[in-house]
Amino acid sequence: MDKGEQTRLWHPFADMGAVRDRELVIVRGEDVWVYDRDGRRYFDATASLWYSNIGHGRPEIAAAVAAQFQQIEAYSAFGDFATPVARELAGTLADLAPMPSRIFLTTGGGEAIDSAAKIAVRYWSASGQSERTLLISRTAGYHGTNGFGTALGGIAANREGFGPLVETVQVPHDSLEALEDAIARAGAERVAAVFVEPVIGAGGVYPPLPGYISGVAEICRRSGALFVADSVICGFGRLGTWFGVERFGVQPDMITFAKGVTSGYLPLGGVVVSERVAAPFWSAPGGPTLRHGATYSAHAACCAAALANIGLLEREGLVARGQELEGVLLDALAPLAADDRVAEVRGGVGTLAAVELSAELLRSRPGAVGEVVMGARERGVLVRGLGAGIAVSPPLTATPEHFALIHAAVSGAIAAL
Repeated sequence: MDKGEQTRLWHPFADMGAVRDRELVIVRGEDVWVYDRDGRRYFDATASLWYSNIGHGRPEIAAAVAAQFQQIEAYSAFGDFATPVARELAGTLADLAPMPSRIFLTTGGGEAIDSAAKIAVRYWSASGQSERTLLISRTAGYHGTNGFGTALGGIAANREGFGPLVETVQVPHDSLEALEDAIARAGAERVAAVFVEPVIGAGGVYPPLPGYISGVAEICRRSGALFVADSVICGFGRLGTWFGVERFGVQPDMITFAKGVTSGYLPLGGVVVSERVAAPFWSAPGGPTLRHGATYSAHAACCAAALANIGLLEREGLVARGQELEGVLLDALAPLAADDRVAEVRGGVGTLAAVELSAELLRSRPGAVGEVVMGARERGVLVRGLGAGIAVSPPLTATPEHFALIHAAVSGAIAAL
């Protein structure tokens, strides 16, 4: 980590008192590797922030964006304005989606969540059920840091200190009975939507219990609540399918996406909106208008990056690879569970996994998670600290040999505690 003059960059989710003169400055990336300004190489076991699915430094994305810049860099999509590339991307995403749909584009995952929440409530208002405003989410869930997303989040620390939030209810992430009970207590006629990550990511990498996702879909069907799949982390190959959630055999009312849609090369997100939910707004002129959207929605250069990225995922078989690698990654990390300082190794559904440290270790050494993160970094592997442990989500171009590097680095870092 570099020491030097104090930075003026305020980092998200950072102890700036510690970071201000201690940044790790990344200057270059090449496939699964990134390099700091001192020339040191690291294996990017996090795909930056869950998103570099195709790896770093792909010239195809740069070429597609440069070509788009020669046409039009961006133009508003408000009202009746559109660009060819935005129309093409919307059509491509709709074709890939597991249900007939329309595509609402945003500039990232947090915006996608807030858009889905507002679309859900506005849909019910347009359908004559304006009392349906309550949103339900799960403990450990992460849905971004915008207004609705903060309120929906199931990580308590991310909700504290921001004053009153939108009314939401959190239920245990592993209990269908708790979800049914929450809907019954609130009254089904008040529930607008239920938000579910196919695999919980930032909250600790919790794969769903068998039958859980289909169970949520059925509960939503019976209660009338909209089922929103938050696939911001899980999409575009991370779980082995285009949107992650379709591997569980369900058709949500909406799917939020971001991250892997461009592999992070440019910021883009959006909502796949089912035909049913879109219908009141699309059926005829003079109908209800969704008065919501971002300045850079459907940004042309970002759409070009997404189309090029989707092409690479398709041509190189990287979408299926997310499922092909899931067992290999879990097997590489599973031996860590034999260490008494490790409580659990989780994974097996998609190419992402977590190593949770023992409660006893965390009590006796509260900074252990940070020490493991830094210890792995010293051994040339970047992992992410999450609550009680660390998470990994390597690029889909990674190999079993790279997973062995993760094991060695994390094992060494734990041993050095």
